[in-house]
Amino acid sequence: MQKRRSFSAEFKVKVAFEALKEQQTLQELAQKYELHPNQISAWKQEFLEKSASVFSQGKKKEEATVDTGKLYEEIGRLKVEVDRPATRFLKKRV
Repeated sequence: MQKRRSFSAEFKVKVAFEALKEQQTLQELAQKYELHPNQISAWKQEFLEKSASVFSQGKKKEEATVDTGKLYEEIGRLKVEVDRPATRFLKKRV
């Protein structure tokens, strides 16, 4: 039984980019890289769909840092609230 091959992201981008150039047919690229033409088409389609996210990544990183700060603040507040009733309960028992 043959093990599945895995490809790096760099290799996929290289193949998809060559397919976008259209200097060679899919069949020629498939022979060159020992892949099935359908696989090249799938990588090319995925590359086109996700290419817009390259330019919007800067905004997502800024939003994520703001959200994590708020979340850490809320976690701290909730932790204090949870700890208080436990100490009151223990004091009543003793």
